[in-house]
Amino acid sequence: MARALWKGAISFGLVHIPVELISASLDHELDLSMLDRRDFAPIGYKRYNKQTGKDVEWDDIIKGYEYKTDEYVVLSEEDLKQANVKATQTIDILAFVDAVEVPLTFYEHPYYLLPAKGGEKVYALLRETLRKANKVGIATVVMRTKQHLCALVCIGDAIVLNTLRFADEIRATDDLELPGSTLKAAGITDKELKMALSLVEGMSEAWAPEQYHDSYREDVLALVKKKIKAKQTRTITPPSPEPEEERGSNVIELVALLQQSLGKKAPAKAPAAAPRKSASTAKTTRKATPATPRKAAAPRRKAA
Repeated sequence: MARALWKGAISFGLVHIPVELISASLDHELDLSMLDRRDFAPIGYKRYNKQTGKDVEWDDIIKGYEYKTDEYVVLSEEDLKQANVKATQTIDILAFVDAVEVPLTFYEHPYYLLPAKGGEKVYALLRETLRKANKVGIATVVMRTKQHLCALVCIGDAIVLNTLRFADEIRATDDLELPGSTLKAAGITDKELKMALSLVEGMSEAWAPEQYHDSYREDVLALVKKKIKAKQTRTITPPSPEPEEERGSNVIELVALLQQSLGKKAPAKAPAAAPRKSASTAKTTRKATPATPRKAAAPRRKAA
């Protein structure tokens, strides 16, 4: 079973229902890697300190709120929990409304609520109450560091928590250029409306979600297979480790550069040993080189 993303309780009047929350959706997004067009190497990102430029490990990362430029209040995970303990551990039902009253623009992400140990009966009670009343429960819950408005909906044998957007997160349509709200204002005739209704009636059928699928993703994967078959691929060769000798020579060159920067002469490198000549080569060289006449020795001075 999927790992629980959140654990807490549903507050339903004086009743508390222990629950666990798991995602109700699966991500099948096409995974395309970003590559450098020059050598097709994968693009990577790293966490680094913006002052030193050095990499930062996960264990060294904390959270802070910037209350003014470059000034932070550090907040630990415990601080975030203690700010409102009830909000971080409770799905607090505020009201019950008809499902049709909640516009689709408010819905965000669905999660399944599962009863925790000992909460099966009260979980079933809330589920059947929602079913019989044909209502959804409007509640609030804090996940991670954000409070969400949510709707508790009975779907089959499960209670689904669907996060909702707050009213101030929905853009108003007042400033949008939309057709008139009446047939006359929109310039639609009765005949045109009748034909459109006939088309809708002809295309109407029972809801069968399994017949719909991501055909674009399938087309892209088919293209990928076609390119593989045609050998239109790029293989990334990982860089080989740098030899020890080369690293050593780089250090010597760096020392020389530093000494030159300080106005000092770099220590002369030991001359490389000349290759040993063969006997035939040595003879040829001696014959080809004219002998240099030796100077006569200076006369020895006589003793006085």
